[in-house]
Formats: sequence, C-alpha cells, structure tokens
Amino acid sequence: MSVRFVSKVANLVKNTNAKLFNNASATAVRSKSAGANPSKVTLESAATSKSTSSASASASASSSSSSSSSSVPILQTAFAATAGISTVALAAFTVESATASSAPKFEPSGERFDQSTFLGRFSKMILACDPRLLTYSEEATRQSKAMVEDYKNLLLNLPENMTEQEMHHALWEAQRISSATLHPDTGEIIPAPFRMSGYVPFNGPICVSMVASTSTPALLFWAWVNQSQNALVNYYNRNATSEMSNKTLMISYGTAVTSALVVAFGLATLIQKKFDATKAKQMMKWVAFPSAVVASSINCYIVRSPEIDTGIPLVNSDGENVAPGHTSKVAARNGVNSTTASRAILQMPVYCLAPILMGTVPLLKNMVKRNPAIAVPMTTYLVLVSFGLGLPSTVAIFPQMSEIDVKDCEEEFQGLTGKDGLPYQKYYYNKGL
Repeated sequence: MSVRFVSKVANLVKNTNAKLFNNASATAVRSKSAGANPSKVTLESAATSKSTSSASASASASSSSSSSSSSVPILQTAFAATAGISTVALAAFTVESATASSAPKFEPSGERFDQSTFLGRFSKMILACDPRLLTYSEEATRQSKAMVEDYKNLLLNLPENMTEQEMHHALWEAQRISSATLHPDTGEIIPAPFRMSGYVPFNGPICVSMVASTSTPALLFWAWVNQSQNALVNYYNRNATSEMSNKTLMISYGTAVTSALVVAFGLATLIQKKFDATKAKQMMKWVAFPSAVVASSINCYIVRSPEIDTGIPLVNSDGENVAPGHTSKVAARNGVNSTTASRAILQMPVYCLAPILMGTVPLLKNMVKRNPAIAVPMTTYLVLVSFGLGLPSTVAIFPQMSEIDVKDCEEEFQGLTGKDGLPYQKYYYNKGL
C-alpha cells in the first residue's frame, strides 16, 4: 500500500469532521432528503390539530382548511430533521475528537474503548451510529478495508510526518468506516437505510411519524412501516454463517407486525371510546410507545431464541473457551433476556421523551401554545436526538461480554480450573446486540 494513499486516508479521517460541519448549508441539502418524508407524513396530524382549534373558535370550515394548509411547517420540519441528525453527528464527532489522542494500539479483533465500563460501551456505540459514516463512498470504504488488512505493514512503514499514535488512530477510524458499510461475513455493501449509522436518518423519521400520528389509520400504517424497516435491518445484518433461516426472520417479522398493530389498534380504539375527539388526539401520541415496546421485544426474542436451544460457549477472562464442545443454555437465556430488555428500554427515550418535555417544560409548552405549528418541527428534533443518543445509551446498559457465576451454570461447568490450578469463580459470554 502506497505512502501517498495512507496519508490520504489519515488526512481524510482528520478533515472529514471539520468539512462536514463547516459546510452547514451543504449538510442541510444532503440531510433534507432524510427529513422530507416525515415532514410530509406528519403534515396531516399538524393540519388536523390546527383545524380542530380553528373549529372550536367557530371559524368556517373552508377558512379553517385554508388556514391549516397555509401554516404547514414543511421547511421548518425539514430543517428540524436536519438539525436533529446533525446534533447526533456532532455528539459522535465530540466523542471521536476527545478520544483520538488516547486511542490504544490497533488490533483488528480488539476494542478501541474499554467495554467493561458504561462510558466505553456508549462511546463504541455512538461512533457506530454516527450518521456521518453514510457520507463515505464505496471506494473510500474499500480503501479503508484494505488499510485495515494491511495494518502490520503500515505500522512498520510509517508515512513521513506521521507518528505511530496517529497511525493507530487512523487504523481504528479506517476499521470504523469499513465495518459500518461492509457486511462482516460477505463483504457486500449494506444498503444505507439498514446500517447502524442509518438508524437516525432513516428509522428516526418513521418514529417521528408514529409519535405525531393522531388518527388510528396513520398510526397503524407507520407501525407497519417501522416493523418492516426493523425486519430489513435484521435481514441485512444477519450472521451469514449462522443457520438462522429466512423462515425465522419471516416469523419474527409477522409476529412483530401483528403484535404492534393489535396493541396500537386496541389502545387507539379504547382512547377514542373513552375520551372526546380533542382529548383523544392529544393522547394518541402515547400509543406508539407500548406498541413499539411489545413489537421490538417479541421481534428480538424470536430472532435470538434459537440460541437458548443450542446454548452459547463460555470463556474465561482471557477469552479462552473453558469447555470446548459444550455450551450453556443458562448463559444463552440470560443473554437473550438482557438484549430483549435493552430493546424495550430503547423505546422509552424515543417515544416518551419528546411528549414529556413538550408537556412539562414551561419554555417548550409556551412556545407550542403561542405557535401550534411549531409542535411538529419540535417533535421531529427531539425524537431524532432522543433516538440518536438513546440507542447507544440503552445498548451500553448491558456489557456485550457479560459474566455469570459458576454456581449458576450447568453441571458440566462446575469444578473447572484455570491454568493456575484454581477453580473458576466466574465465566464470560457474548450476549450479542
């Protein structure tokens, strides 16, 4: 690999952050496509809400419709979506910049951040969810992959004016760029909407639409779109070496969609029967939360449940398999349960934080009261930021490499000793994401 290319990649790593944020107008244009759809979808909710207010003020039907249409915040909502995505990108940029000088020596199978701490796990996940990773071309991604594969040679032959520490950092960034886009088993490009870095720009607006829906048909439609998008994420990021079949994915998808629609329809129907039209519309924004919790939890459990039947390997503190050929169903069950719990917890900041803040913070309440049209853009921004920061936070709650006491394991794992001849007290296992 040429010195010129390595220097180019290193400079790309250093300069891409500043270039992205210094060209705010260009960013807005690029991001608007991600935010345009939700603004159109949430339009109906905003217009309906304004029409209701106008009608209660005894305005004529025609003037209410005209007033609602003229105040639709298309540009404001698109700008809010761009601002929300940029805020998440800025958070990732801050973490990356703050840790650049302390990056450890590069190891392809190692970790840049300490995964035994919440902060380390959060830092890893927020860099993986960084929307800026979507801006790299396939050529840059392939070059980054080649750089990672040639890391030993690069460390032995440092380019001029580049320190070893800078090379280690550049290699960690090259790995982050390539792993964000390329499937680890097949090496194929994962479509942008189904990457981890595409969650906020693509799935975020769907969540906004669910929160902003004030009618049952709209809520059911967006619940279906949300679970369909999640199913495609599972498909494109599946372990290509595992025996998980398309049948399992289809069962997971069908069950998740059915449960989401049943919960959403049931709660929406109950609300509309119990409350008047105005109050019902205000309460509809809370229906998305329980339907998403049930659907995401069921989806995760069904996809991961085969692991409980087969079990997973247990390793010691050095990562060595303590009983080759044996697996633990107890550890597998713990891993599946903790992952399912984190998926359920994730829905809370996404679907609850924005309505809570807009309903309790005086500043936000007064802003919406004075100008109801601002509700949709404000919801858009808050949901996207909550999603972008909530995802890495909830994933970081449970360590990916979790521990289990020996006494809680199956009989074949009892009484095993390490290299020092002492019996193990704890084992470790990969719970997955």
